[in-house]
Amino acid sequence: MSVANKNLKYLRKLRGWTQDEFATKLNIKRSLLGAYEEERAEPRIDVLETVCDMFRLTLDEMLRKDLSVTSGSDNYLAKRRALKLAPVITQIPFVPVKAAAGYLVGYADHEFVDELNTFTLPMLNGGNYRAFEISGDSMLPTPSGSIIVGEKVEALDSVKNNTACVLVSRNDGIVYKRVQKNVKSRNKLLLVSDNPAFQPYSINSDEVLEMWEAQYVISKTNTSQNWNVGQLVNIVANLQQQVDGMKKKIN
Repeated sequence: MSVANKNLKYLRKLRGWTQDEFATKLNIKRSLLGAYEEERAEPRIDVLETVCDMFRLTLDEMLRKDLSVTSGSDNYLAKRRALKLAPVITQIPFVPVKAAAGYLVGYADHEFVDELNTFTLPMLNGGNYRAFEISGDSMLPTPSGSIIVGEKVEALDSVKNNTACVLVSRNDGIVYKRVQKNVKSRNKLLLVSDNPAFQPYSINSDEVLEMWEAQYVISKTNTSQNWNVGQLVNIVANLQQQVDGMKKKIN
């Protein structure tokens, strides 16, 4: 058996991560990571490649070199001190409002995405992220003009109800809403605004081209939320109508 199993455990403990934390970062189950560390199973190559990217290692080092050995100038700890374990820099493509129409056409075109401006965030270490500028008041108190940094949703089933997401859809363009899945129909999604003045609405899941689960919100600290008395009155009236409608259904 290769030393990869031992190296996995060593690297995890070096970072001070629990098995749950490390397994989450590797997108595997904790029980599978436990099997790897206890040498009850050989680590998959794709898992090892993820670890190598995370720790700046080659696959050969991971498979053949005992990283816990501290003697010699080329041991892992020496390299770690030299590199200070610089994290993988995640470039985040940014889609401003003015580029939204173009993004609907070129979202799947790597050349188009490569032309978008990018930025980095120090807390992100790997992963597939994209940033979208939002407009309008439907998600207040998140103000218009905020930047939503989202992580790519690969499967709809992985999204929990009421999760805030940026959706790229054929008919509605780019919208920022909370997603609720329809219990009766897997082909329907209910999109809900944080601002109760905006009514929820349904779309077909096959209309969704991309979905990005919101991870961070970037907005100006001095941005006004633009709440006024008229808006609050309308919100209260809207809520009352919803309550009355629910009462009628119950009765």
